[in-house]
Amino acid sequence: MTHRSRPKATGFAAFSVAINLESVAEVDRVASEWIACGGAMVKPPEHVFWGGYSGYVADLDGHLWELAYNPGFTLGPNGSMQLPD
Repeated sequence: MTHRSRPKATGFAAFSVAINLESVAEVDRVASEWIACGGAMVKPPEHVFWGGYSGYVADLDGHLWELAYNPGFTLGPNGSMQLPD
């Protein structure tokens, strides 16, 4: 049996978690707080093709978190996303 080495990964090979926020300003605020606490900016927040505003930060363990505002979704009082009917 011949041993075949795996090619070195060059892209995203895990998962990310999204936090949906109430506004563009809140995305910017949370991203700034994340960085101030030692996280890393991976992709600065920006207006995106689907009509929202989104960016990615990494936590201290390197896990990716998307910070997003989607004007098409309403957030409930507890922060949960209220999907349209």
